[in-house]
This record gives sequence, C-alpha cells and structure tokens, in this order.
Amino acid sequence: MIAPNFRRFLEHAAMGFALLLSFLWTPNAWAQTLIPIYTNSNALVLQVDTNKEVNIIYFGQRLTLEQEYKQVTRQDHPLEDYSRMFASAYTTSGTRNLLEPALSVTHADGNNGLHLLYQSHKRDAVDGNITLTSVVLKDPMYKFWVTLYYKAYANEDVVEQWSTIRHQEGKPVLLAKFASANLHLKSKAYWLRHYHGDWAREMGTEELPLTHGIKVLDSKLGTRTDLFQPPLFMVSLDKPATEEEGEVLLGSLSWTGNYRIDFEVDPQDNLRILAGMNNYASTYTLKPNQDFATPPLVYTFSSKGRGLASRNMHDWARNYKLIDGHGSRLTLLNNWEATYFNFNEQKLAMLIQDTKKLGVDMFLLDDGWFANKYPRNWDNAGLGDWTENRKKLPSGIGYLIKEAKVNGVKFGIWLEPEMINPKSELYEKHPEWVVKQPNRPEHYFRNQLVLDLTNPNVQDFVFGIVDGLFTKNPELAYIKWDCNAVIYNAHSPYLTNQSNFYVDYVRGLYRVLQRIRAKYPKVPMMLCSGGGGRMDYGILEYFTEYWPSDNTDPLERVFMQWEYSYYFPVIASSNHVTEWGKQPIKFRTDVAMMGKLGFDIVINKLNDMDLAYCQGAVKLYDSVKHVIWHGDQYRLTNPTKDDVASTIFMDKNKTNGVIFTYLVNNRFGRGSMRPIMLKGLDPALRYRIKEVNLYPGTTSHITGSATYTGDFLMKVGFNPAVSFERSSVVLTITRV
Repeated sequence: MIAPNFRRFLEHAAMGFALLLSFLWTPNAWAQTLIPIYTNSNALVLQVDTNKEVNIIYFGQRLTLEQEYKQVTRQDHPLEDYSRMFASAYTTSGTRNLLEPALSVTHADGNNGLHLLYQSHKRDAVDGNITLTSVVLKDPMYKFWVTLYYKAYANEDVVEQWSTIRHQEGKPVLLAKFASANLHLKSKAYWLRHYHGDWAREMGTEELPLTHGIKVLDSKLGTRTDLFQPPLFMVSLDKPATEEEGEVLLGSLSWTGNYRIDFEVDPQDNLRILAGMNNYASTYTLKPNQDFATPPLVYTFSSKGRGLASRNMHDWARNYKLIDGHGSRLTLLNNWEATYFNFNEQKLAMLIQDTKKLGVDMFLLDDGWFANKYPRNWDNAGLGDWTENRKKLPSGIGYLIKEAKVNGVKFGIWLEPEMINPKSELYEKHPEWVVKQPNRPEHYFRNQLVLDLTNPNVQDFVFGIVDGLFTKNPELAYIKWDCNAVIYNAHSPYLTNQSNFYVDYVRGLYRVLQRIRAKYPKVPMMLCSGGGGRMDYGILEYFTEYWPSDNTDPLERVFMQWEYSYYFPVIASSNHVTEWGKQPIKFRTDVAMMGKLGFDIVINKLNDMDLAYCQGAVKLYDSVKHVIWHGDQYRLTNPTKDDVASTIFMDKNKTNGVIFTYLVNNRFGRGSMRPIMLKGLDPALRYRIKEVNLYPGTTSHITGSATYTGDFLMKVGFNPAVSFERSSVVLTITRV
C-alpha cells in the first residue's frame, strides 16, 4: 500500500511531467514550418508545429527579418492553454477545442468530432501586387478537407480571407458552422467600433471595449440583411484609434445574406475573430466531392489610425472590386420626389427637359412605370409584372429614351426584380415562385414578398427582366436596383432541404448578377435596397454605386456618409439633393457633392437664384469630381466630436484637392472657431485656397490670393470661417 504523502508526491510529479510534455509539444517550443502572408506593411504569420497543427503566431506590422517570427512565441508567457487550440488558424469542434469554433460538422457516420491537420500549402503570384496563399488541412480520421485562402494585396495592405470545405465520405456531411476566417490578435485591450440602425437611421455608431466572452454581430433577415446591422467593423488595439494614431483592424464581410461575426476574448486575454455566413437555421448538407466555398472577409490593418485603414480599403476597392473603379459616374435627376407614382408621358417629358436645364447627365425614372392588370399606382400592387403601364406610358420606355436623346441626356430606370406583390399577375400565375411557409398566413414587408432565387426558373425570370429591357431598349443607360423586403416565413417550394435555403438564396442572386454582368459588363447600376439595407463587397462588385439611405436630410447624411466612407470610396456613394431637411439648397448640394452627385427635386419650383446656384454647382462639380472620386480622403474634424465636419480629398500627386466643411452644431453661435489643420499635403509645396460653389450674389474673402506652404497648413491650419450664416463651405486647394 502506497503512503498518502508518497501518493500525492507521485500525483504532483505526474502532473509536472504532463505539463512539461505539454510545453515541449507546443508550437512555442518546437517551431516548424512558417507560412507568412505579407503585404507591404503587415504580416499574418501561420506556423505548423510538430503535431501538424496550424496556429497564428503573429498579426501586425511586418518584421524586417522573416526568421525572427520564430522568436515571437518565446516572448509570450501566457496562462495555460489546456486545449493547445486557442491560437488555431481554423478552430474546429468536437475534439479538444474549448472555445467558439470556426467549423462544426456532423460526419456521414454521425460523429461530431473534427480535427484538422496540416497537409500542404503553396503561394502563387497572381501578379506583381497580389499573392494567393492556400493552406490545405485534413482530418486524419476522415476524408474531409478544408483549404484556407489568403489573398494579399501588397500595395493596398489588404487581405481577403476565405475557406473551402469538401469531403469524400460516401454520404452527405452536415455543416453546422462554417466561418470564412479565424483571426487571432494580441493586445492589452480591444475596442470594437460597429454600426446599427433601421430604415432612414443607418450607420448609427457604437464603440465599446471588448471583455471576456463573445460579442456577436449578425443578421437573420435573409435579404436586405444589413437593415439593422451591416457587416462592417473596426477593432482598435490597446485603446480606441483616432484618424492618425493607433493600431486598428478594419474589416467587412463580402456576403449579402445572413452573416455572423464573433469577437471572443479568450482566457489568455487574446482576441479571436470568427466571420462568415450565419449558421442560423442553416445547417448545410454537403454532398461528397462538392466544394462549399465561404465568402471572403476583407480586412486591412493600420498602425497609423483609422484614416490610413480607410484609404487602404478605398484603393483596393477602386483597383479590384468596383466596376469601373477608376472611371466616371453619371450625375442625374430622379423623378421620385417630383411625382412619386403619379406621372404620365407628358410629365416625364418635361422632367427630361429639366434634366437638360439642370446640366446633369441623365434622367432616372423611378418606381411606378409598370403593370396593367394591377397597375403600380402605389406600393401594394404590380411588383413582378414588368411591362409598361399603358395608361401612364402608352408609347413605352422607348419613347422616353428618345426624348432623353433629343435633349442630350441619358435615360435610366428603376427595378425591384427580386420582389413580388401578392396583388400581381405573376403571383397568380406562379405562387410556387414565392418564399413563404405553406398553410401559414403571409406576412408582408412593404406589401411585398420575396421571389425564391434558389429556383433556376426564378433566376431565369429575374435575368430576363433586365435582359428584356436592354434588348428592347439598347440605349438604356442605367439601372437602379432596389430591394425593400426582408424574408418572413422562410420556406422554398423548390428546395427539398430547407436548411440550405438562406445560403442558396444568396448564391442564386449572385448567379443572376453574374449573368447580367457577363452580358452587360459596363452598364452603371445603383444598389439601392431602401437605403443601406445591402452594404457589402459581395454584391457591390456587380454595381457601380450604392444608395446609403432613404434619409436624405443633409445634416443626417453628413454623419452617415462619414461612417460609410471608412469602408467604401465616395465614388460609390450616391448622394441626392432632395427636399428633406430645413437647410438651404447650398448646404444640401454641398453635402451631396461629397460623393456621386444627383438631384431629386422639382426643378420648375426652384426660384431663379436657386436654379442658377444648382446649375453652377453642377458645372463646378464636373470640374472637381475626378479629385473627389479618385483622390485620397483625409477626415479633418469629426461631426460626432466637433461643431463642424470637415474632410479633404487630395489627388495622388498632392497638387489639387477639395475641402468640404459643414456646420453640424449651431448652438450658441458655434462654427469654425479655430483653424482646421489640413492633411495629405506636401509640406514643401505652396498651395492656394479658394472658396467655390458660392450662392449667387454672395462673395467670399477666401479668394485664393494668399498662398501657404503645406507645412503651415498641416501644423497651423486654415479657417474656412464656417458659421450659421455660412453653414457649408467648399474650398479648392491647388499647388501654386
């Protein structure tokens, strides 16, 4: 019999030996293969240990010597990781993992355990700027593979990360969670900046410290999924980043359906970020030899604040994601607020003449032009019946396109092809094309339901709407693509497996858009969705621009456009001058110019001075829009913290720029009390600053007669003299 004291000695010795073995077999002690993913400034470094497990050992600024990444883990002395999986590059469930998994499956034999080990990796040079690193992982017990992809854009410091999942198990496997990316960050503290809202209240901002546990951003709306919360975020390390200071990760998930992003502070005080499709009601049945591709998480890391991160994302989007990202956009006049549903050919012909009078490029015909049995005279009928209303447009769309051509402008049209009103001929003919639960009451969002885009016949129908318009009217110049409903009573009459619905719906939408772009690659298209209901790079790659919000009150738009601009370049932001708000026409126009300018006002109701101002503003905008669209954006004063909002767009050569400044707080005579320090200039050059876009009959003391060095303007600043009487000021800055 062993004495109690000796037994305790043996137990402690065994525990100590086990801990020693645990240490010896961790990546800290036995570093093996390094897999670095580099951009010019940053590095994400994976390491394969002797057990063939792949971990993230470094994320941050790029080191000069690659071999020194092997020393990184030796500098850490964290609390014990019992599972040895806290830093996993793609965390699984059912074996050792104790934290939130990136991937959870049920194998064909009913087993829920998954463990992925390294098989191989390769790095391909796509071109001189882009590398694609792929890492193949496999479960040693099953014919089940995951490939991790890291597409690095060196000059832009941007990475797209996604995964593909496949198996050869003989029978289907169930995917219960399937993240695109699994990141691991180390810092003393983490601050999350994210967004919330609703219709006309988009991009409300919250910034909060992340504490232990999981903070989840997600959507379960099915379509128009960003209505309450877009898949956009920033994570600051140590403390909240400012425009110019701090380490910050800026990210966006490229997926137009339900999504989920987990932010988990683990027991070692590190941050794990898991991002991908939402697994809500979506256990996916994956057949053998079928690839399941997850959508990319696109992110950039900046060690110099939020401003640099946003400029990285802008460059990447213009270079690689947006259609015609370095090209032009059409200014326009929209009829919506002038007519709503109440119009005819004569009214529209007059508005087309107003389009020419205003000086913009295009007239856009909005909702209400279609359907006959159930005419589209309000939003409760007609969706799905995409033929011209014979009473409103007896001569058809072709007549309006000819009128536009006679007046020297282009013609565009509104569509909402994914949706259907129950009061429509399409619903009567094809009730099986509609997303709805059988034998349950229908529940409507804006009096409409959603067409089932998992069904190939519905995909053909939606493509045919657009293709038919262009075939019949080849000079049609623009599509405004709307999407105003979420999915209630989610059920596909086409699918036999309803758990695949939410994923396959979005894939069906993408197939339609891919077909449209294959046939009409350059046609400008606006992504509307009732405002910011869709705001991700997964769908934006098929469009030239997006509609930030139906709320066009210019004061509210200052705040919305400010936040959107962190993630999307302003060439993609459609900003219209409307009757919303109580601000003068100049303020409304100045705000709309900070992006892609449009008008949605009644031209013939403008007084002579307002009309002259708008005409002059269009001419001025045409002369500076290339700098606004393609220049580098620097935010100068923040509307949430200052009395004025100010931002500057400078061309890449730092020779020409445009400065927008808006009064956002007029209490107690506030304004630009102090000079605003500029950014993005060359300190050695001299610049001339001149006020432009003046209202007729007004003058400015900022005439451009004085010159300043970039050094002076960035250290001392310049005061645009914003006040209640001068609530918005537009300046040009030009190298002398």
